[in-house]
Amino acid sequence: MAGRRDRTQQLRGSRIAIAILIGIIIGCVCSFIFPNGFFNSNSSLTVNERVQVGSSSCESSKTLKSDFASLSEKNNELKKQVRELTEKLRLAEQGSSDNARKQIKAGPFGTVKSLRTNPTILSDESVNPRLAKILKSITVDKEVIVALANANVKAMLEVQIASVKRIGIKNYLVVALDDYIESFCKQNDVAYYKRDPDKDVDAVGKTGGNHAVSGLKFRVLREFLQLGYGVLLSDVDIVFLKNPFTHLYRDSDVESMSDGHSNMTAYGFNDVFDEPAMGWARYAHTMRIWVFNSGFFYLRPTVASVELLDRVAERLSKAKLWDQAVFNEELFYPSRPEYVGLHASKRVMDMYEFMNSKVLFKTVRKDEEMKKKVRPVIVHVNYHPDKLNRMRAVVEFYVNGKQDALDSFPDGSE
Repeated sequence: MAGRRDRTQQLRGSRIAIAILIGIIIGCVCSFIFPNGFFNSNSSLTVNERVQVGSSSCESSKTLKSDFASLSEKNNELKKQVRELTEKLRLAEQGSSDNARKQIKAGPFGTVKSLRTNPTILSDESVNPRLAKILKSITVDKEVIVALANANVKAMLEVQIASVKRIGIKNYLVVALDDYIESFCKQNDVAYYKRDPDKDVDAVGKTGGNHAVSGLKFRVLREFLQLGYGVLLSDVDIVFLKNPFTHLYRDSDVESMSDGHSNMTAYGFNDVFDEPAMGWARYAHTMRIWVFNSGFFYLRPTVASVELLDRVAERLSKAKLWDQAVFNEELFYPSRPEYVGLHASKRVMDMYEFMNSKVLFKTVRKDEEMKKKVRPVIVHVNYHPDKLNRMRAVVEFYVNGKQDALDSFPDGSE
């Protein structure tokens, strides 16, 4: 009897323990389903409603995935556009343009005209912020006359500056190659720019004569073009009589005055070479033109113009060469095996408007009709070593009206 009672008590104890355990489990489940209590107004969602909330969460997740996929697709499209724009920029930097690359149909006979100029480059003020600030304050229509000078050419510079002020040219800038010219420009209220120290430039710029200084321009002018400005380079042995900007065509990469003294020499002619030993084929036709003058030329800010400066500057840095000869070789030599020529368009200036001193002293001054009617834009005393005296005589003749001011000089040099 005693053993049966003990087993019954053990069984009751086990059932009680199981009931307590079941109660605890139910309590945990209820607390999970109804975290805010059975009678809370905010906890009146049924189990079905909670299932719907779960379904809504799944749908939101699907929507987010869809949006993410859409954004990824748009991002890829933007990346593609960036690549395309980068490629177009690269082509532009190489002097190409969409219009030039696009295939077109040729029009009727006599109506077809090719592109005359290369596209302008994008302005980059980070190249030289200080120069960019100066140019913004003085340029007109993003164009500027630039003259390089050191103390050795100060007297000629004075004559030139006086001529520039006389006709009211505002966009004129002196690149001061030494402290003396910098001080001179300050005292005479002339816009100037002094470059940062550069041993290669300074060695020539501070002590070199007219020809040596002239060769530096091909390095100095590059930054002007990179900043997006059209540059009219002027040597200091030039007298301005009119504003040259109203006489430019701007339809070519390079527009330069000529060393020619007649229509044939300035603008080109067919020169026949005679070699009698060849018999029937003794005559060979050649094309000739006198060189462009590297002391007065206009450059549009194009890739071809920058390449011209780079080519000339590089050759001058490697050998002792005349800058004008190199300037013309790079402009005119065509492509050939193992050499790619410069693809730059060019125009020669009117030789009576942009007059060299050979035209003036050998032709114009001896013709009474021409003396009366021809009034040049500039006179460049490039053919004569007595530059300063002839510059002053040009001012006397064209500005002050002294009719015999040019008579005492010989045609050439003594």
